Amino acid sequence: MRPTDLDTDRRPFVLVWEVTQACDLACDHCRADATPERHPQELSTGEGKALLDEAGRFGADGDDQLVVLSGGDPMKRPDIPELVRYGTNAGCRMTLTPSGTDGLDREMLAILHGRGLQRLALSLDGGDAASHDAFRGEAGSFETTVRAAEHARELGLPLQVNTTVCAQTVDQLPAIRELVRELGAVLWSVFFLVPVGRGTALDSISPERAERVMNWLHDVNDDAPFAVKTTEAPSYRRVAIQRLRERVGESDRQTPPTTPNGAMERRTGIVAGDGFAFVSHVGEVYPSGFLPESAGTVREESVVDIYRESELFRRLRDRDALSGKCGACEFRGVCGGSRSRAYAHTGDPLASDPLCSYVPEGYDGPLPGPEHESVDFASGD
Repeated sequence: MRPTDLDTDRRPFVLVWEVTQACDLACDHCRADATPERHPQELSTGEGKALLDEAGRFGADGDDQLVVLSGGDPMKRPDIPELVRYGTNAGCRMTLTPSGTDGLDREMLAILHGRGLQRLALSLDGGDAASHDAFRGEAGSFETTVRAAEHARELGLPLQVNTTVCAQTVDQLPAIRELVRELGAVLWSVFFLVPVGRGTALDSISPERAERVMNWLHDVNDDAPFAVKTTEAPSYRRVAIQRLRERVGESDRQTPPTTPNGAMERRTGIVAGDGFAFVSHVGEVYPSGFLPESAGTVREESVVDIYRESELFRRLRDRDALSGKCGACEFRGVCGGSRSRAYAHTGDPLASDPLCSYVPEGYDGPLPGPEHESVDFASGD
């Protein structure tokens, strides 16, 4: 969970560096549209170290900057252990999101953990081998991923499980929940599909079904031994607040929305460009990997300056600049809607999030959204 006093005008809660777009898998949802070979213009080891030095500047107030090494498959780069160690020494909390391939063995995980890796994030998009491997496009991916998760537990390396939610995977969520528990994960990060890259060929779930899924996830979070968070679904925070209001009997819609821990803040939701930044494999700085509009390149400017001063990032941090029902919503400070999904559907990162079913009181404007589907979400038992 993000610190409640984090000033997202000054620093992101999460900085993702896509160290490569190379990957041996061909996953149906891949944002990067990855290929097996590395791009010749990837940031070099030296350029990567310079980026990590700059990332460390974000944490100069004493709280280390969270950096996620992503891909593609970051294990396609032989310098990953070196970069993990360098980032740790530069004042970053280093985490890794590798693909489920044979390159992720126990020996390599032990090396990474010894170099300072603080968390391993693995993707599971099905509750069994057949469903996961079909989605990932590679036989054996499920087995390799589960084996890596077991190695991480043996090494004492905290595990996060990432899951994509779309029409093809939503029915697998209850089974994945059980697997997350069995693997001893500390966090389940549930990503709601944004149609970019190969993900444009997949079907999103409807706003109504997304609402039911988020309510179910809230129940899971209450009962599970692991935490639950959503990615590209900030309306999960609105759902949590509404559930809290129901419990305490709060009915005054003019009361400033509160976060589940009681904090009342001007802006608390992490969205693209506001608490989140993404550096591509060639150094372009995006608000998110799912919002591919560049604000500059780290080969010419500091990522700190781009995040703090670029017009794109500053606009995304102005919740009063949002349009449509997101702009009219009383929850925009704690939610803000998925800026990536708005951009993917409309080309405007300040437009309404089409996955959200909530309609603010008194709003009579347009209600954009993907095509609805009618299959009910099972409660999961």
